[in-house]
Amino acid sequence: MVSVILINYNTFGLTSACLRSIYAQTKDVGFEVVLVDNASIERDPADFLIEFPAVKLIRSDKNLGFAGGNNLGLQHARGEYLLLLNSDTELTEDSISLAYLEFQKQPNIGFLGCRMTYPDGRIQYTARRFRSIRWELLDLFRFIPLAHGYEASSREMLGKYFKHDLSLDCDWLNGAFLFFERRLLSHFPDGKLDDRFFMYAEDQLWCEQARESGLRNYFFADTTIVHVNSGSSSVRRQLQNRQVMFRHELAIVRRRKGVGLYYGLFVLLFGFKEYTRNAIKWTVYQLTGRLIR
Repeated sequence: MVSVILINYNTFGLTSACLRSIYAQTKDVGFEVVLVDNASIERDPADFLIEFPAVKLIRSDKNLGFAGGNNLGLQHARGEYLLLLNSDTELTEDSISLAYLEFQKQPNIGFLGCRMTYPDGRIQYTARRFRSIRWELLDLFRFIPLAHGYEASSREMLGKYFKHDLSLDCDWLNGAFLFFERRLLSHFPDGKLDDRFFMYAEDQLWCEQARESGLRNYFFADTTIVHVNSGSSSVRRQLQNRQVMFRHELAIVRRRKGVGLYYGLFVLLFGFKEYTRNAIKWTVYQLTGRLIR
């Protein structure tokens, strides 16, 4: 059985749409839904049970964040297989069953993620490489990887360089859809998902820990979900989130590389790119009122 774990925090409409899609689309695998409400005040979480009486509703008396909320859900999940699914996603096909079947075929998997699009059909960058000086330099001087042709550059860089049209191993996956086997948790500190980050970059950290355990992180291109990614609705919020993400990504690189010359050079390079990117985003918004991702 697959336990699908969702976190709700003041997103009743989005979460209800996600739940509706799970029950409508999932046909070929047994599943349960564990819904953790992170102390929402928008409306009574019990309202979910009116339309979805089969949901296992877990109420937290405080906002535990993404990692903490999922760990609470895991305590109540019964499945051998687990899916962390963002509440702002919608299934348009039987993606859970397809992910389950693919997981059986692939040896030595830590996390499996799938293809995602925005509601307008644009691809989201689900399969990624870990940040490094090499990656940042190639991204800054992107004519270099692009000169090697799509096949070589896409596999080298992933992310925005990759059309997400091929199943392959990657360094880390977008946490909006993370499928894994329960026994993976035995490789993690204290037998649970690392919750040192309240929100943002947990997916990178968990995928790094899976790889450290000798497991693969696998992008599965043969099923697609819609990810609203509602956090991008405000440019101010985008920039605030990027600041948090920046600190967490630096912490992950520091964890992987230690504090030394490499880390210092990475901070300078990555900091320059982030500052420039955010300045451009803010300037475009001020001049045109248009949000750029």
